[in-house]
Amino acid sequence: MADEEMLSSTAAATTLPPVAAAPRPTREEDNRIARACAAGDSAAFEELYRRFGERLKSIGFHHLGNVSDAEDAVQETFLKLHRAASSYNGEASLATWLARILINTCYDMLRRRRRRIDETPLEDFVTASRAAASVDDTKRLALRKLLDELPEQRRSVFVLFEIEGLSHAEIGQILDITEGNSKWILFATKKQLQEQWRRA
Repeated sequence: MADEEMLSSTAAATTLPPVAAAPRPTREEDNRIARACAAGDSAAFEELYRRFGERLKSIGFHHLGNVSDAEDAVQETFLKLHRAASSYNGEASLATWLARILINTCYDMLRRRRRRIDETPLEDFVTASRAAASVDDTKRLALRKLLDELPEQRRSVFVLFEIEGLSHAEIGQILDITEGNSKWILFATKKQLQEQWRRA
C-alpha cells in the first residue's frame, strides 16, 4: 500500500496545474464545429483550442515528459484536425476524437525520439542525462522513466485515468478499447509499476 501511495503522490507531483473539464457540447454542436473546421473557419479552430487546448497539452505533457513537446504535439494535432475534419462522423465526441488524434501524435513523436536516441552517440546521451538529473527531482525522474518504459497503451491508460482523471468509458472511446479492458490494463499497469518501483 505504501508503494501505491508513493506512486500516486509522485504522479501527482509530475502534473501540470489541474485543468477543469470543459462543458460537454451536443453532438450537433460537435458536427457544426467539425464542418466549420473542414471549411477552414479560423474562429472554429480558436473555439476548439479555447475549449480543449489546456487538457490536450496536459495529456501531451504526461505522454511526452515536457511542455515544449506537448505544445508541439497539440499544434500537430490541430494541423491533423484541419486536414481530417471533413472525415469526422460524430460517432465519438469531438473531444474524444481530438484526444485520439493527440495520443497517436504522441506515439509518433515517441517513436521518432527513440530513433534519435538510438542514433545519438553514447557520450552525448550520458551528458544530457546528467544535466537532467541535476535539475529534476529524483523520484519524478524515476516515475518518468518507469512510465516511458511502459508499452504505449498501458502508459496512455495510466496517464488518462490517474493523472487526467478520465473515466474508463472515456478512455475506452479514446483508445478504441472496451471499458473493461481499460480497467484491466490499469490494474495490470499499477501492479507492474509497483513491482518496478520497489526494485528501483
